[in-house]
Amino acid sequence: MDILTLPFMQNALAAALLASVACGIVGTLVVLNRLVFLAGGVAHAAYGGVGLAFFFGLPVLPCTLGFTLGSSVAMSTIARKYKEKADTVIGVLWAAGMAFGIILIDLTPGYNVDLMSFLFGSILTVSSFDLWLMFGLDVFIVGVTILAYPGLLSISFDAEYAESRGLPASFLHTLLVCMAALSIVMIIRVVGLILVIALLTIPPFIAERKAHSLATMMGAAVFWSMLFCMLGLFIAYWFNLTSGASIIAVASVTFFTVVGFEQLCK
Repeated sequence: MDILTLPFMQNALAAALLASVACGIVGTLVVLNRLVFLAGGVAHAAYGGVGLAFFFGLPVLPCTLGFTLGSSVAMSTIARKYKEKADTVIGVLWAAGMAFGIILIDLTPGYNVDLMSFLFGSILTVSSFDLWLMFGLDVFIVGVTILAYPGLLSISFDAEYAESRGLPASFLHTLLVCMAALSIVMIIRVVGLILVIALLTIPPFIAERKAHSLATMMGAAVFWSMLFCMLGLFIAYWFNLTSGASIIAVASVTFFTVVGFEQLCK
């Protein structure tokens, strides 16, 4: 328990808890609306924002946030207008965003040691500014989810019915993708761009097994995400492992255990 007295571990635990709120709420909506591939495209395109920040010497997280929001709106618009070719176009934007970021980083003088932390996470180096930013994003995500809950519920289970009832399905879809972008930028500090989709999708998948409503599924997903982050952090500390990979390893083992148990029970 002595590790809990260490300032960097306290910040890491706080970041894990804050990220878990976004993972549980937005991840549930992403899974139910089958937007995992689109969310993956947004996550990898976010690297363009990282490169932009380093090239112009701007604050990394705010710059990445703005770039990711722009990418998410573009991908959401394409997904709605060109449904048959959406996967292809999203894949192109996915690769273009990463290539753009890498080129800008190559053109930036000097070697930036922090770049790997954005690919694989660096939760142990989270600052107080990062925590306040994550808290603000959580407040926004929770507030929007409460206000738009009936509409988000409708499009998650029957988008065509929601549109026939006069609900702004297109706006809600774009809103959901933007919320996913906010969550992705938040989770970058925890597990990195490479592993972000696992933490965004595994907790909702497990939560869905016993959930009887959208709200309970969100709550259960938040709990599972917190559990994965806490266990992964302690395992990483005890065995001197990469924290982001340890968190995803715990989540993956749980995922395969749940799937295997379900197969045995059939």
